[in-house]
Amino acid sequence: MPHAPALADVLVILLSAVLVVPLFERLKASPVLGYLAAGMLIGPHGLAIIGDPDGAAMLAHFGVVFLLFAIGLELSLERLRVMRTWVFGLGTLQVAATTAVGWLGAKALGLSNAAALVAAGGLALSSTAIVMQILKERDELGAKHGRVAFAVLLMQDLAVVPLLTLVPLLGSYQSDVAWALGLAAVKAVAALVGIVVVGQVVLRPVLRMVAAARSPELFTGVTLLIVLGVGWLTDLAGLSMALGAFLAGLVIAETEYCHQVEADIEPFRGVLLALFFMTVGMTVDLGLVAKAFPVVLVLAVALVAGKALLLGGLARLFGISAATAVQVGLTLSQGGEFAFVLYDLARGHGVLAPEEAQLMLAVIALSMAATPFLMAAGRRLAGRLAQPPSEALRQMAGATGELRGHVLIAGFGRVGQTLARVLEANEVPWVAVDLEPRRVGEGRARGLPVYFGDACRPDVLAAAGAGHARAAVVTLDHPALAERAVRALRGGNPAMTIVVRGHDGGHADALERAGATFVVPEAVEASLELGGTVLRGLGQDAYDVERVLHRFREDAYASLGNLIPAKPPPRRHPVAVPISLDDLNDPRR
Repeated sequence: MPHAPALADVLVILLSAVLVVPLFERLKASPVLGYLAAGMLIGPHGLAIIGDPDGAAMLAHFGVVFLLFAIGLELSLERLRVMRTWVFGLGTLQVAATTAVGWLGAKALGLSNAAALVAAGGLALSSTAIVMQILKERDELGAKHGRVAFAVLLMQDLAVVPLLTLVPLLGSYQSDVAWALGLAAVKAVAALVGIVVVGQVVLRPVLRMVAAARSPELFTGVTLLIVLGVGWLTDLAGLSMALGAFLAGLVIAETEYCHQVEADIEPFRGVLLALFFMTVGMTVDLGLVAKAFPVVLVLAVALVAGKALLLGGLARLFGISAATAVQVGLTLSQGGEFAFVLYDLARGHGVLAPEEAQLMLAVIALSMAATPFLMAAGRRLAGRLAQPPSEALRQMAGATGELRGHVLIAGFGRVGQTLARVLEANEVPWVAVDLEPRRVGEGRARGLPVYFGDACRPDVLAAAGAGHARAAVVTLDHPALAERAVRALRGGNPAMTIVVRGHDGGHADALERAGATFVVPEAVEASLELGGTVLRGLGQDAYDVERVLHRFREDAYASLGNLIPAKPPPRRHPVAVPISLDDLNDPRR
């Protein structure tokens, strides 16, 4: 069986991913780094379990095709229009300026014109996967720096398309980079216009007809046909399959079927993309990287510092505050996963020598591994730069100086705003502090006592009247920030009642150790409210429902660390049958 070795290699790759990637996830590292590490481990330069990765390389490159298709789905024309200033203004300048500076640096290191251009283009890209994951985890996509970073990442994703188109042409016209650039631009524009025009006429009717058949299997099959078919057509035209897939995604993004298409290709994209990164990892010569590690380290530091300074400076030109500019610069200062795609393609076309590609891959991987620390440093620096001036603190202190027995709200998001309404309804005075300028501005416009400030800083809390407040409520969504705010509040007013929004039992214990008086776990309250709604819907008396919820609430708060019993009790009644209060109070049930 001629295909048996390739199948065996794929099975080994998948097994190693299952074993190695969860370890990286436990360490809060990107799965991309896990895939690369797994590939290095089993590749010819590691344990040599797979001596020749070329058997799985063809299948792995389909991962890039599906990834570009997914990016096209996300880049709807409406989204680009709304964020056009940051996407096409700041994003374009960042890509162009970083590429120009990177080209000069690569030329200084002795690379040819073509190799320097590809190397610099890869360095201009940042890690969409890692940055977006961390921003989502910290609920910062809606913040100013999150929105700016997202816009720049969109432009970088768009820049991948001409770069992938350029590499094969550079392989043929290395002596004339200008000619290759012009030819790449003409081909890309021609492909864009042709596929968009034909797609608008053909794709929407085809998808509508397939959707009317109400066959999930048929819809998935047609989706795969579109991705691979359009990619095949662009490949025949001398362009990359990835470019065709991207343009197909861009066309489908304008239809009502984009979300279903995205869900259909997600499993294929994830598996094949993992396969691609692992095959890239197999090509990394660990011995060569180890010998050149001082050079790799210096280049990685230069990359991070250069991109952070360049992007931060450009952001300031667009009127973005210093604090946000610094945070955006450090957030996007690393290299990105698309650089692996670009350098692997350049190595295959002879644009980059194997040693040059190895060196650049190591630089990108090292900078990506540092991303969580870079983003954390950006948050700290932004917090210092965004400190309200002493005059603003004096104004806040003057506004709250006469208050006594008020409630201090740390965080004025949806939870904080709802709490403020409850306090107003009961004629309880309150003051709120928040770090999101938009929320503060909207609150001030409505005449509400909302002030810009970091609830983790003692001087801000003192200016907000924490020393003579009756209670404080911490509604911050991020666990670490909530704990810091509790410690600052407790240090400023040891007698204050501090109520905190918690995530689970473990977080509640940490908040209590930090000094919280009461912790309200979201999971417990949501469960009890759902239970109360169900009981009232089943016809139970409202008073009896509240009494039952009160009893369960007391039991839950008394045992936050052990809400799940060792053995669940047997269900005595079908779910649809109404139960009585006596049933709930029966200790045998």
